Amino acid sequence: MTYQIRQRLARFLVATASVFMLVLGAGCGATSNSQSDPKDITQQTITPGTLTIATGEPAYTPWVMDNKPETGKGFESAVAYAVAKKMGFKRSQVKWVRSTFDSAIAPGTQKDWDMNIQQFGISKERKNAVDFTPSYFNADQSVVVLNDGKYADTNTVSALNDATIGAMVGTTSYDFTVSAIKKDVKTYNDNATLAKALDSNQIDAMVVDTPTAVNIVKSGQVRNGKVIGRLPDSHDPEGDGIVLPKGSKLTSPATRAINDLKKDGTLDKLQNEWLSEYVTNVQVLNK
Repeated sequence: MTYQIRQRLARFLVATASVFMLVLGAGCGATSNSQSDPKDITQQTITPGTLTIATGEPAYTPWVMDNKPETGKGFESAVAYAVAKKMGFKRSQVKWVRSTFDSAIAPGTQKDWDMNIQQFGISKERKNAVDFTPSYFNADQSVVVLNDGKYADTNTVSALNDATIGAMVGTTSYDFTVSAIKKDVKTYNDNATLAKALDSNQIDAMVVDTPTAVNIVKSGQVRNGKVIGRLPDSHDPEGDGIVLPKGSKLTSPATRAINDLKKDGTLDKLQNEWLSEYVTNVQVLNK
């Protein structure tokens, strides 16, 4: 073998060995990542290392106090942080954004959040479009009227048959109004607009969940409002759940978190802390 041939062969072997080591190194790195990342829930979010949680704009008391979910004050804000902690996220890793109610549960739309919490009633129809955790609260529905209006002294559901009633579109409140009072119900895109409609005498009554009803009166959203009572048999067995994008990798850990918070008494504690004054002393209307 000539000197030139030996030199070429040596260069070829060195190059081959270098390529082999690069491929081997890349393969080892890929194996290491594939073993670690899927086990770390904090890296499965839309922004790795950050849990992005959406709520309404605005978000109302007692669900979120002062429209500031980042404070952790208010029932849903506190629940969200408790769930995040159970899932392995620090408080500093939680980021809040806003979304509309309808867009959050609309099928086929791109979600720019990991979880969404704003009193979403769990239903079979909605489960076709999004994922849900188990319920964190099971609400009932109440009726708000004007204190000097025609229905101020009403204590029966049947007396509301002739009233012009409003409810937020697509909500459990709307469903119960249609089934318990009358089919012809005016719909509004959000509770703020609904409250304004009652405040300005466009409707005679509005139906919302009981904590929201009490807050609407307490906060003066309806300036001369009055909660006349809860609708009988309106306790929602499905309840309100946290919404996640359909097929989210976070659905299972979020579900485990809610179940753990039920078992260890945290959800009951948070309900007593934030909701007790909004659900007690509200009579049930007669049928």
